[in-house]
Amino acid sequence: MPVSACTSSIRSPLLRGASLLVLLALLDGCGTATVSLREGPRSFTEADYEDVYAAWSRDDDDFDWGQLRSVLHVTATYESWEFRWGYVVRYAADHSLDTDARTALLRASLDDARENHRFFVTLAGEDWRQANLTSARSAWRVLLVDDRGNQIAPAGLERLRRPSAAESAYFPTVSPQRQAFRITFPARRPDGSPTIPLDSRHLILRFTGALGRVDLRWELDPVPDPGEGPR
Repeated sequence: MPVSACTSSIRSPLLRGASLLVLLALLDGCGTATVSLREGPRSFTEADYEDVYAAWSRDDDDFDWGQLRSVLHVTATYESWEFRWGYVVRYAADHSLDTDARTALLRASLDDARENHRFFVTLAGEDWRQANLTSARSAWRVLLVDDRGNQIAPAGLERLRRPSAAESAYFPTVSPQRQAFRITFPARRPDGSPTIPLDSRHLILRFTGALGRVDLRWELDPVPDPGEGPR
């Protein structure tokens, strides 16, 4: 499914002027879109960023029907190979980077994509301290889960106390009502096997604990990998 299918109704710079409710509705509609981990060049322009952002972002919440309250509301963007390409193209255009600088930035980002699975997360919970993923009092554990059920904990978890202007612009769910985090998982397990095999049919970013569970799911177009052998 082309990324443009997710945000064809929004065409303002970096979603400026679009309400958060409209954005979240778009992300919810993109939740069933299939995306690909396939590497290789992309032909994005700076105008494509909104589409790329929506294609690689997921939004969901956990609701306590017994007490009629929202337990946790989460939006996450998977900074995949494709997302990074679209991001760098937009960032370079906005900051008037020359070709050499843009190429160096893109190369560094794509090299990192082979080493790490990174997610930009914003969330809101009823209790601010319990929703702080870096706090010893956090009610939530974060895991990356592949389609075989294998799960791995983050290698890095950073709370953004004061998101930068760029983070607020390129990740439009950043707001005073939400906490923002950067979550990093290794691309390979200690035994050298990939955390998310190329032939996976989905991946899940899981927030789980005594209060409930939120699973953000990306449906994937499996990429045949001759080195992996049959499943």
